[in-house]
Amino acid sequence: MFAMGLSLSAGVMRFINIAHGDLIVLVCFMMLSLTVSLGLSPLLSALIILPIAFFAGYLLQRGILERVLGKGVLPVILVTFGLSVIIQNGLQGAYGADTRKVPAGAIEAATIHVAGGVNIGTLPLLIFASAILLVFVLDQLLYRTGIGARIRAVSDDPDAANLIGLPSAHIYAVAMGMVAVTIAISGGFMSLWTNFDPTSGPSRLLIAFEAVVLGGLGSLWGTLVGGILLGVAQTVGGQIDAAWQVLAGHIAFLIIFTLKPQGLFPRYP
Repeated sequence: MFAMGLSLSAGVMRFINIAHGDLIVLVCFMMLSLTVSLGLSPLLSALIILPIAFFAGYLLQRGILERVLGKGVLPVILVTFGLSVIIQNGLQGAYGADTRKVPAGAIEAATIHVAGGVNIGTLPLLIFASAILLVFVLDQLLYRTGIGARIRAVSDDPDAANLIGLPSAHIYAVAMGMVAVTIAISGGFMSLWTNFDPTSGPSRLLIAFEAVVLGGLGSLWGTLVGGILLGVAQTVGGQIDAAWQVLAGHIAFLIIFTLKPQGLFPRYP
């Protein structure tokens, strides 16, 4: 789920957002404020954050990113890196450096009995099902709707799109709003599932980037498969030794990337 928004940015909008992981962590702290400080339920908090995320993504694109798109790779990297630094320092100033977690309630420990001694956690199952649903919705939105066709047209050739009356700045901003919604969903689940702190963003960005590259640029279903492969590799590595958990995912990425540098299911060459 971390990688869905990055897949849209890299594969469709053709730029890498270095602040992607920090934006996810920002959503985690927004969830923390709404649930712990205001006493709202996680579901209600998420419903409040989602529209805010869309309009924040729209404004971020129109106000900042639009000024550097099309001017090379370096300006986008520098601007989003600066945004990453601002978010991290802002969160540390507001919340401190302590590790936090949003209480999920009864669902956190709930399980579904399958057979024998096998039980599946309700929350991880919900996260997995939501990831599949999110990929399906985004895929249908991009390749079965009018706004999706406009986003792809602007992505392929912004100048030609402008000539035929497609406002590239507005369409890119709508796409960034969609990216922000995926960030809000993944950040909301992250806040319930694991601990986080203001400096957690770069590690989330790395995982998301590896999943996108493994799946192939522009392939949302490929991104899901890439994320699953990384998760399985980390789980196997953690069974061998706790120190191998993260390293095993990186090793799996390097092996697959060496064998298929274009990704498993590339949509674009």
